Amino acid sequence: MVNIDLKGCNSFVKDADYKAYVEKALTCFDVLEQENGEGNDFLGWKHLPSETPESLIAECEEVRDSWKAKNVDLVIVIGIGGSYLGARCAVEALSHSFASQLKNKNGVPEVVFAGNSLSEEYLAEMMDLAAERNVACVVISKSGTTTEPAVAFRIVKQFIEENYQDAAERIVAITDAKKGALKTLAVQEGYKTFVVPDNVGGRFSVLTPVGLLPIVLAGIDVRSMLAGAKEMELALAKREESNPAVQYAAMRNLLHSEYDKSTEVLVSYNPKFMYLGEWWKQLYGESEGKDGKGIFPASVNFTTDLHSMGQFIQDGARIMFETVLNIEKSNRSVVIGSDEQNLDCLNYLAGQHVEHCNAMAQLGTKLAHIDGGVPQIVISIDRINEFNLGSLFYFFEFACGVSAYLLGVNPFNQPGVEAYKKNMFALLQKPGYEEQGKELRARL
Repeated sequence: MVNIDLKGCNSFVKDADYKAYVEKALTCFDVLEQENGEGNDFLGWKHLPSETPESLIAECEEVRDSWKAKNVDLVIVIGIGGSYLGARCAVEALSHSFASQLKNKNGVPEVVFAGNSLSEEYLAEMMDLAAERNVACVVISKSGTTTEPAVAFRIVKQFIEENYQDAAERIVAITDAKKGALKTLAVQEGYKTFVVPDNVGGRFSVLTPVGLLPIVLAGIDVRSMLAGAKEMELALAKREESNPAVQYAAMRNLLHSEYDKSTEVLVSYNPKFMYLGEWWKQLYGESEGKDGKGIFPASVNFTTDLHSMGQFIQDGARIMFETVLNIEKSNRSVVIGSDEQNLDCLNYLAGQHVEHCNAMAQLGTKLAHIDGGVPQIVISIDRINEFNLGSLFYFFEFACGVSAYLLGVNPFNQPGVEAYKKNMFALLQKPGYEEQGKELRARL
């Protein structure tokens, strides 16, 4: 279960202001629940936890078992933005940090990600790895023509076709139900397919096959993840001031609109949550950053980034507030030993768990940053596991809908992302963009 603590904001905001924003957030909660606001054609994510059929999970497991029978040990997941960030977040958070280096992999393939950049070096190095491994591929694209994943898939598809007689059995497409280039290819080649729901935008799609299949392939328990999201779905459906999504949306918008805090920094004290920060940045950046509005989403990993970004956060421009992901218990145990010479002066910590030191660093940082003028919201879970990650996914999605409506924007469109694509097509001389390409090159 997700819990929220706003006490780190008390010295910065007036109680009356907060109560006023809670009322505004409840009004936006009503819009989201009644499904009569802008973008209401893209609310399919709201009931995924409670409505995802067991048959879909079984289908994902059939792919897993089929590839296991082929001794597949490398799965390349191709997608960009919402088509990969949720899955990568789950894989990074819930897998052993050194899984690929361990001798005993328990039959679980390594999952790597492609199609999220146009880096030639990255693709070449990934194909070096593929040449030494037993490969299968999941390609995720609604249209099949988005440049980054389309380029990666063309390269990976050719490699699989040249190296395996059962190539079609090693490729799964997650795409539109009826139309698009990838759907057409999947039908022609006989690929196994899963559907990207029409009413779920990419950044809200982690609990659709877009996220579920790669997560299953990585050996992660998606039933538990969906159970955590379902518990959160039920909890957040309550129209009350204590609703944590309402509280989060109210406080972040209050800090932004009334106290000039233009940047929200998502903080984790566990490197396993680095990609949760990446997923969260897309969710909030793409949902709120439009019409000249938005709270800029940034993320850091402490204590690592305290030795780099810490100076700015502590003593730089007072434009930010922090949302800290608090993990109450560690899943592993490492105790600091004693040393007779004590040259490192650490014997005062002998017998302590490393996580105790991490917790004290977190509390010390909280006090220092609040004293330095940085309000702090705390979002807590008891430990990192599938259930709690599912809860976090749903919590942030639901709160995003409430928060964006409170900000005064449509949470579910992304008109601004097309500008760079049109320029890129023109500069690459894509058919139909020739004249625009000439104009752009003249400007350069």
